[in-house]
Amino acid sequence: MSRCFMEVIEMPIRVPDELPAVSCLQKENVFVMTSSRASIQDIRPLKVLILNLMPKKIETENQFLRLLSNSPLQIDIQLLRIDSRIPKNTPVEHLDTFYCDFDQIKEQNFDGLIVTGAPLGLIEFEDVAYWTEIKEVITWAKEHVTSTLFICWAAQAGLNILYGLPKYTLEQKISGVYSHNTCSPLSLLTRGFDETFFAPHSRYAGFPIDFIKHNTDLEILATSEEAGAYLFASKDKRVVFATGHPEYDPNTLADEYHRDVKAGLDPQLPENYFPNNDPNKKPIASWRSHGHLLFANWLNYYVYQITPFDLTQMNPTLE
Repeated sequence: MSRCFMEVIEMPIRVPDELPAVSCLQKENVFVMTSSRASIQDIRPLKVLILNLMPKKIETENQFLRLLSNSPLQIDIQLLRIDSRIPKNTPVEHLDTFYCDFDQIKEQNFDGLIVTGAPLGLIEFEDVAYWTEIKEVITWAKEHVTSTLFICWAAQAGLNILYGLPKYTLEQKISGVYSHNTCSPLSLLTRGFDETFFAPHSRYAGFPIDFIKHNTDLEILATSEEAGAYLFASKDKRVVFATGHPEYDPNTLADEYHRDVKAGLDPQLPENYFPNNDPNKKPIASWRSHGHLLFANWLNYYVYQITPFDLTQMNPTLE
């Protein structure tokens, strides 16, 4: 049986001592808050649930926890799994130790939920092995979570479940690092964004700007000429969609490319990524500051500022 909560390290993000991300982030000089300082703060930690759908769970944990740690807010992290199949890329012991099943937490409320991407772009929703479970979690979140952040494929799934939008699949995969324009610089989620910024994408899912405008009441906050709508959210801040991968490490797209080459898939070279388009050269991250600011704004303005102090009373408010 998996353990939902264990001893925590004294950090703005509070996670089990043994989680591999702990040593990884500490080597990166992630800010550590002492217990004495934490004890005198008249706040409660934010509870953030991460539904990790990516195959390489540990790598994905590192990426998201790195971004969540860049905040003065104390955050209790809970990892969630919904796929009961034996994993190919993560030890079963890791999942049994650090992840909860949905039945273990469905009676609880959370300040935030992050639903990660998944390599399911060419699979119809109904053919996804855990589609029923995804629908259950996303529907549950409407009553149990203050704000939900959908990443990449999860954004497409969320649009289908919450807004009834059909799956939109591109003929050619979007892969690379693209320039984006901030559409609403006064929005709280884009506060501090440059007028143009970069973010990586790796997806078959299409997010046409006009399609989202005409079929939802979501506010489009950032777009890309090449990649379409990138960042959009509900006016009540309860749901946020990011169609790229702001959490990616500098080498993630390279790893995906070389993996597909090795598998004989003849993948396209990620655009605007390798120096001089040479896949043998080390990529340089141009999106790190954007990723940190996006997550900091989401945590502050879309979670902390509207979530109730007493989570047993789930009544998020903008007042």
